[in-house]
Amino acid sequence: MDALITLIPVLPLLGFLIIALSGRRLGHGAASFVACGVVFLAFIFAIVAFTQLISMPEDHRYFSVLVFDWIHTAGFSADISFLVDPLSGFMLLIITGVGFLIHLYSIGYMHDDAGFNKFFSYLNLFVFFMLLLVMGSNYLLMFVGWEGVGLCSYLLIGFWFKNHDYNKAANKAFIMNRIGDLGLILGVVLIFVHFGSINYVDVFPKAASVDASMITLITVLLFIGAMGKSAQIPLYTWLPDAMAGPTPVSALIHAATMVTAGIYMVARNNVLYSLSPAAMQLVLIVGLATALFAATIAIAQNDIKKVLAYSTVSQLGLMFVALGVGAYSTGIFHMATHAFFKALLFLGAGSVIHALQGEQDIRNMGGLKKHLPITYITFLAGVLAISGIPPFAGFFSKDEILAQAFAQNPVAWGVALVASLLTSFYMFRLFFLTFFGAPRASHDVMHHIHESPKSMSVPLMVLGVLSVIGGFMNIPEVLGGSAWLNEFMSPVFAPSKAILEHHHLDHATEFGLMGVVIVLTLVMIGIAYVMYVKKNQVPAAEGEAIGGLHNTVLHKYYIDELYDGIVVKPLFWFSKKFDDVVERLGVDGLVNAFGGAVVKASQGMRLLQNGSIGFYIFVMAISIILMLTFFVIR
Repeated sequence: MDALITLIPVLPLLGFLIIALSGRRLGHGAASFVACGVVFLAFIFAIVAFTQLISMPEDHRYFSVLVFDWIHTAGFSADISFLVDPLSGFMLLIITGVGFLIHLYSIGYMHDDAGFNKFFSYLNLFVFFMLLLVMGSNYLLMFVGWEGVGLCSYLLIGFWFKNHDYNKAANKAFIMNRIGDLGLILGVVLIFVHFGSINYVDVFPKAASVDASMITLITVLLFIGAMGKSAQIPLYTWLPDAMAGPTPVSALIHAATMVTAGIYMVARNNVLYSLSPAAMQLVLIVGLATALFAATIAIAQNDIKKVLAYSTVSQLGLMFVALGVGAYSTGIFHMATHAFFKALLFLGAGSVIHALQGEQDIRNMGGLKKHLPITYITFLAGVLAISGIPPFAGFFSKDEILAQAFAQNPVAWGVALVASLLTSFYMFRLFFLTFFGAPRASHDVMHHIHESPKSMSVPLMVLGVLSVIGGFMNIPEVLGGSAWLNEFMSPVFAPSKAILEHHHLDHATEFGLMGVVIVLTLVMIGIAYVMYVKKNQVPAAEGEAIGGLHNTVLHKYYIDELYDGIVVKPLFWFSKKFDDVVERLGVDGLVNAFGGAVVKASQGMRLLQNGSIGFYIFVMAISIILMLTFFVIR
């Protein structure tokens, strides 16, 4: 089993090396076969490891694999070692399973791209680093994976690097993530200083013995890292711009896996967070604010991928709400269902974009229902799932988040409910504007429209099925289920359960809340139907006058402009002044002064080497006189 677990991350790394080192000598077919094959094998091995975990007793439900000694110095050690427990084992299935489907989809989506092989090598490298992040048994190995997925995100967002705007989006993502990563680094350093180790198995048992204020500081610093990677306020603006990358990148990195790294990291450190009520409150507040704020922005967006991007930011906020109230397994549950339906929605958007020859504006779509039947049906499944309509996957996970929030804090429930209702409205707005009504694309585009090839439609169908049945893995007891996932995850979250005070709802209250949410969700869907199907409303075209509030939301509350005004421009001004004063007048001036002094001195010394014999005799005579005078005086 140790060798099998080691192969799970090694296989994607091997695929990256084969494709990257072969270059163009490897044909498109061979490159895609290698890239998809290694991820599929990793998925099979992950299934084997997962089934083994299920069969283990609860108190010993993990694998610990030491690959080799890495760093051993006086007082510090770190190994390349893997920990596969219910949390990381579950993550392995999502990363490799959804990752494989997106690799398969990419064959059709990228088939005409000149960088086909390079694209697949980057995808394999990303999967390797993501697996390293979740499988690492210590903070340093997790951090290597954390930085690695950031690098791959940069490479894939700016994949079409000839477009300068795409390069700017890649830089923005990389730089904003580095801001959050600074907090993560400081948190890890403090963990080593106060625990004497960076291994999970050493840190968590000692957590209760460390000063509470230090635990709060550590967890807040770690959460800053999560805010950057998982796009939470105020470090969220990179994610919508990251839609510049190819659509499979949006599905893999910015919906299903990388952006959930912050969720995983907080859940992994549940023992530390449960010891700090202040940190938990911060996680809850940031999650609520992000969920609601991003949902309001998504309402007015007209780019099909931008709507899904802000939806991702909002859904990540809901996951942090679950973590903030101590419902860690619920947050992981929603992370899994979100991976299914959001990957499906992004790939469905890619299918629409592919059919419309690159068009992404939903104002130029419409009437695609009969032209793209597979995309239409699967996209509908994703929309119903994210809206929380029973029995689709999102219903179970979102309802559990709302129930947990209500039990802990009814105000939090109210805010999360509003965000959830807005989600159903803007997702059906997107759906109706894309697939219903009269076609708004040009006649030439509609003449050539066609359903995506099987390499793209098969992953859509698989993810569509998962979006329908994915929630059954954790049906709550109130609906007659066993909450299997919660039970499976219990060994990981058991220590924090003993610390947190849980509030349980009676079944009547749960049913009441569930009914209220479903009715209000259907009302929001009905409003969207009336507006965009019955009344056939289409968002205003570019340049048309719109209301002030609508215009503000359309421009994302001008947050990017605000950041540009209070952060970017002052930094550029400071850098310019620093360059003019310190660099040019100070550093350059000092260097040039030394250089000028050497030149002047050398010009004087040249007089001693002018070739005049008379001058040489004169210098010799003067020197002899000076020497004799010196000896006489002495």
